Amino acid sequence: MNILLIYPEFPDTFWSFKHALKLAHKRASSPPLGLLTVAALLPPEWEKRLLDLNITRLTAKDLAWAEAVFVSSMLVQKESARQVISLCRQAGVRVIAGGPLFTSEFEQFPDVDHFVLNEGELTLPPFLSDWERGKARRVYRTSAFADIRKSPVPQWDLVNMRHYAAMSIQYSRGCPFQCEFCNVTALFGHQPRTKSTPQVLAELDGLYDRGWRGSIFFVDDNFIGNKRQLKTDLLPALIDWQKRRGGLSFYTEGSINLADDPQLMEMMVEAGFDTVFVGIETSDEACLAESGKVQNQKRNLIADIKRLQRAGLQVQGGFIVGFDSDTPDTFQRQIDFIQNSGIVTAMVGLLQALPGTRLYDRMKREDRLLADSTGDNVGISTNIIPAMKLETLQEGYKKIIRTIYSPERYYQRLKAFLQEYRPPKIKSAKSLRYQLALFHSFYRLGVLGKERLYFWRVLLWTLFHRPRLFPQAVTLAIYGYHFRTISERYILG
Repeated sequence: MNILLIYPEFPDTFWSFKHALKLAHKRASSPPLGLLTVAALLPPEWEKRLLDLNITRLTAKDLAWAEAVFVSSMLVQKESARQVISLCRQAGVRVIAGGPLFTSEFEQFPDVDHFVLNEGELTLPPFLSDWERGKARRVYRTSAFADIRKSPVPQWDLVNMRHYAAMSIQYSRGCPFQCEFCNVTALFGHQPRTKSTPQVLAELDGLYDRGWRGSIFFVDDNFIGNKRQLKTDLLPALIDWQKRRGGLSFYTEGSINLADDPQLMEMMVEAGFDTVFVGIETSDEACLAESGKVQNQKRNLIADIKRLQRAGLQVQGGFIVGFDSDTPDTFQRQIDFIQNSGIVTAMVGLLQALPGTRLYDRMKREDRLLADSTGDNVGISTNIIPAMKLETLQEGYKKIIRTIYSPERYYQRLKAFLQEYRPPKIKSAKSLRYQLALFHSFYRLGVLGKERLYFWRVLLWTLFHRPRLFPQAVTLAIYGYHFRTISERYILG
């Protein structure tokens, strides 16, 4: 069969990094790992093509070639997914859908022929078996969790790597915590499940052998969910792999309790990790208790963040406003915390109730649910009735965004971070594209940009005081341009 695997387009959001990617001469952050894994689970004799709509467009010629379309989507890609399904319907092409969006809301897509939901390692084989016999049901679901030690190596030959800023690998699924607003445990469970170390090394070797020398994103929702296995198995193997092959840097997501373990931090840095996204959400103890964010409670969060930075891990932070316990003073406290922490990549959003979360169920019980969430972290809307007056919440949110992404405050944080951060141990190769991005950023930010004075001050300071961090300084300056562009277009405008 001719199978077209389609990944819908991301809207313009903080996480899309579209404006930063343009300066870096890339089209998307990373390829769709889920669809590449699905491709590897399909019969090897089938013809497969990947169409990432963040890279290219869907054409009538593509649909004429395809005998079936597999589409996978996250919540934020909903509108693009609808358009894809509509075009397939018009062309008379069968649509098979899966991924987080459809697992949560498949009833909203009547034009999809078959839903293969939850984890594909479990639901795809019975669908394929029934489909071959002409007896495929419309919905395939399971409450079980897959043994991901049996997951195949993603089918990387479907990807044109030069279009992407990073590649992706998944080591584990699941998270030991249960934050009220997060749907990770609903999708993947509380008990972290891991791939074997040989699996991870095989995936790394596959990327390396295809010529990849850039960053790799470990997409785990909480990479440190199983600390013991990391320290005794995976990280020693990654450290050895870097010595043998090397040149790849890693980044991931983890919980703040990583800062409690100096050995784990040191091993991660030795293995090539230089960045970790941490859900900070808020420094307010009442809000942390309300949301079930137990891992962040009763801590000096600023000290934890500084400890991670000094170990060699740049902290990217997620923040939320709109908790029931928030007050009008919350917004200035968020600003002060972000500035004092030195978290340059600080992403702040309004609280949203995602399907499958305890927050969604609570808002429904309290008759405070307005609509389904878009999954978007850009804009001044929320799908719940907040405890605070909505206008107060929106104006406070705008104040945070206006302040932390102003050139003055942003570059203050950038310099504060560079003063704390220990340079990465793994030196990535500097390609021609990096040189082009460097000169492009000099022109766009240093000549045309309203931030040019702050831009040159920080870059010159870095050259004289922390020269090894010059690439990080330029990259984060480009991120700032993206964040300001998004803020001005969709939040402050």
